Amino acid sequence: MTKQKIIFITGPTSSGKSDLAIFLAKKFNGEIINADSRQVYKFLDIGSGKFDDQNLKIKFKKNYIIINNIKHYLISIASPKKNYSLFRWLKDAEKSLSEIFKNNKLPIFSGGTNLYLKAIKEGWVLPHVGPNYKLRKKLEKLKEQNLYQEIKKLDPERAKKLDIRNKRRLIRALEIIYKLGKVPPLKKEKKYDILIIALKIDKEKLFKKIKKRLIKRVPKIIKEIKKLRRIGLSFNRIINFGLEYKWFGMYVKLVSTSKTPSKYNEVKINLDYYISRCYMDILRFAKRQIREIKKIKEIFWVENKKEAVKIVENFLKQKS
Repeated sequence: MTKQKIIFITGPTSSGKSDLAIFLAKKFNGEIINADSRQVYKFLDIGSGKFDDQNLKIKFKKNYIIINNIKHYLISIASPKKNYSLFRWLKDAEKSLSEIFKNNKLPIFSGGTNLYLKAIKEGWVLPHVGPNYKLRKKLEKLKEQNLYQEIKKLDPERAKKLDIRNKRRLIRALEIIYKLGKVPPLKKEKKYDILIIALKIDKEKLFKKIKKRLIKRVPKIIKEIKKLRRIGLSFNRIINFGLEYKWFGMYVKLVSTSKTPSKYNEVKINLDYYISRCYMDILRFAKRQIREIKKIKEIFWVENKKEAVKIVENFLKQKS
């Protein structure tokens, strides 16, 4: 049976995935599906890198967003007050794929969440365990180490495959374990013929780009965090989104809880500390992304759009 073709654009943060995805969508009559685990949330626009480019032309529709004249699915679809699971993303991604195929368009995934890439590439079929918000609220209060030790005790095999630093994944694993006794073996049904493209960029160049982008965005991220507080998100919830939200969430929390002008000024002066710590965290995240991407044997590394076009052309000519 002939498999339908899809493209997945991946790469480390700040490498230019979104720009390449839009370029290829225009070139090959495509539509884009978001594969970034923070960009699914409403109101996480600047810190997630969703809308930090002032040159973007954006139109909001009912089931998608048009960015620079290209339809984008799964952007700003979830409330930041509730966790958006991998199960839900896969379900929503399938709906988006059906819509794109129906429109005779080429689906192009764009994002650096490696878990999403693996799930689509390998055709993961996840157990249907609904969210238990009461349990999640309880588990949110625990540290990552405590969550991991609980998983290790109840399901040692699952523990081996988890990132101890990813609190949301740890909580989800426990949610499934408490419901089913353990995380069941992963079922896989490969449905699509997938082309995976990653942007090759010199590390030093990437790190400079990350720093420049971060410094430029800091005032807007702080403003965004204050907005998230106004709509009812706790500081802990904001900080749990990680990276920019973690460090500048802590900064805004300190500033807002400082009672005296002198202490406020002292904290304000230390903004450079939060920028530097955030920058180091993003570097570690980018390096981890690169390591994970390099494990994918089928990947095509490209240095520019011209290379990407040739690879896509060859892929579309091949029979599935």
